[in-house]
Amino acid sequence: MNIEEFRDFCLSMKGTTEDFPFDEQALVFKVMGKMFALTNVDTFESINLKCDPEKALELREQYPGVQPGYHMSKKHWNTVLTDGEIPDPLLKQWTRDSYDLVVAGMPKKLRSQLNE
Repeated sequence: MNIEEFRDFCLSMKGTTEDFPFDEQALVFKVMGKMFALTNVDTFESINLKCDPEKALELREQYPGVQPGYHMSKKHWNTVLTDGEIPDPLLKQWTRDSYDLVVAGMPKKLRSQLNE
């Protein structure tokens, strides 16, 4: 997967926006203003994704390309290398899981706005 495919996938999810809140390289994808994915738009070497804490540990043990979140909460975020070791369908599933986790944590009012 390249940066354009990843960007298109993220933006295909309802309520998703993209932003550069930190610098010109850190591309952040948000749903209803809450971040669910972050990557370097220039290098696309990795993606930071939110993850259930128990699942995050399992994925780190199972895949060398999954590491504790770089510059993020190590408990709730994974950094996933995009060097080709992790198949694209898994990258998409984990990105969708991150999106779903963020949506699930929103107040009911925001979730209902997303479903309008």
